[in-house]
Amino acid sequence: MIKNKLSEIMGRKRIRMSELQNLTGLSHTTVIKLYYEKSTSIKLDTMNKICNALEISVGELFEHIPD
Repeated sequence: MIKNKLSEIMGRKRIRMSELQNLTGLSHTTVIKLYYEKSTSIKLDTMNKICNALEISVGELFEHIPD
């Protein structure tokens, strides 16, 4: 299983969803789905925008948990 750690990172950095939307240009729906781990896929462009905005690597954004 791949765990998305966006909400954890945003909490640690004290960034609200609306701030992430403004920093990345992503839609409200996209940010909500990723934040609450409701998304089943993510575009590379979206990952790039999030990583740049939060100043993190892709490895920090996702965690692999063996089944």
